[in-house]
Amino acid sequence: MGIQPKKNIMPVQDPSERIHNFNEVALGYREELAVAEAQRCLNCKNRPCVEGCPINISIPDFISEIRNGNFEKAYSVIAESSSLPAVCGRVCPQETQCESKCTLGIKFEPVAIGRLERFVADYHNSNSKDTIKRHTTINKKIAVVGSGPSGLACAGELAKKGYQVTVFEALHKVGGVLIYGIPEFRLPKSIVDKEIESLKSYGVQFKTNIVIGKTITVDELMEEYSAVFIGTGAGLPKFMGIKGEGLNGVYSANEFLTRANLMKAYANSSTPIMQAKNVAVIGGGNVAMDAARTALRLGAENVYIVYRRSMKELPARKEEIEHAEEEGIQFELLRNPVEIIGYTNADNQRDNKNGYVKGLKVRKCVLGEPDERGRRRPIEIENSEYVIDVDCVIEAIGTSPNPLIKNTTPRIKFSDNNCIVVDGAGKTSEDGIYAGGDAVTGAATVILAMGAGKAAAIAIDKYLSKANK
Repeated sequence: MGIQPKKNIMPVQDPSERIHNFNEVALGYREELAVAEAQRCLNCKNRPCVEGCPINISIPDFISEIRNGNFEKAYSVIAESSSLPAVCGRVCPQETQCESKCTLGIKFEPVAIGRLERFVADYHNSNSKDTIKRHTTINKKIAVVGSGPSGLACAGELAKKGYQVTVFEALHKVGGVLIYGIPEFRLPKSIVDKEIESLKSYGVQFKTNIVIGKTITVDELMEEYSAVFIGTGAGLPKFMGIKGEGLNGVYSANEFLTRANLMKAYANSSTPIMQAKNVAVIGGGNVAMDAARTALRLGAENVYIVYRRSMKELPARKEEIEHAEEEGIQFELLRNPVEIIGYTNADNQRDNKNGYVKGLKVRKCVLGEPDERGRRRPIEIENSEYVIDVDCVIEAIGTSPNPLIKNTTPRIKFSDNNCIVVDGAGKTSEDGIYAGGDAVTGAATVILAMGAGKAAAIAIDKYLSKANK
């Protein structure tokens, strides 16, 4: 019998049901599906999939264990390289990383590596009764600033080596963007909590409600800790700068998703969030899809993705686009927003000054020649404006690092866009201070942030080992 040409289909909630709840959309492989998918792996000698993984998981090895029914052993293989396997199996863009390198993908669909990673992590979390024993402690304390993917990866790697690691988080809940940015229906918070408990079992300590740069500075941390890793992410939202952005009903995707995810606005009426009827989301990435699908679940009747390019250029994951389409999200493509239209409400004097959203004016576009990033540049068509009737506009056009640490730690070198400048190992311009993830690159993926955190942990270990000699 030959190799099955297509991936085993991921079971999902029915679209007509899932738009009314925040439960996870993808239901995960059963054991027999996981084994069947693992049997598609060619177990290549040159292992190109590993090359495509930012944290170098031994992919063929863990898939071989699945094929043989050794699911816990498969988890052990993944855990050697990854501190967050259940998270990565859900949100990593495998189609552009490990799966894009899969030899099977030359002729057929690649092996569903991400789905298999998720299966293994979920199996372990559901069936393992063992607690991890804390490693022998090295008498060196390390501070990790930020509990997002880069910070957690760095903390996990250092704790496994035996260091005393403390993670500082500005918010009241640990997890960074994994908690406040990614919706429950794509990444359940219980999954993140389970991964964090695993890190705690290694001895990692977490301190919340501490804003580094305000509550305490990086320089003050260096007085107590042998090294500091900065993984504060890129949480400062960008806006288009068009007329009407001050109207009530205009959100950054960052604020909208934080209210919905971290503050559970969907289940808690004390957290204010607009119950909009018609919503326009500006942008085409995963964050835009998350915002649009969240708005739908909050009760919106019509949700529009407004994007300057075509469906072919949408940067969001293919799976997220397909799920959005299944759920009835409408795509207004080759459309550039030029103004948010508003009105005043005589019944609400408090908000009369700013007014309310009543529409989004857009201009039609065509695609021209590629820009400096290789993407075809959108060209507006004159006299092509029209208004989409909406009462809420969410801007999901990107984020940048918050300048707080830059303003309070001037001796660290920063780029013009507030990103921390580091060498290839994550070292900043100052000895003992390292950084990684979105704080260095600007907004990127979870797995790339994890890769940077892991690389910095290795560099910190080398730095401290050398200092001891």
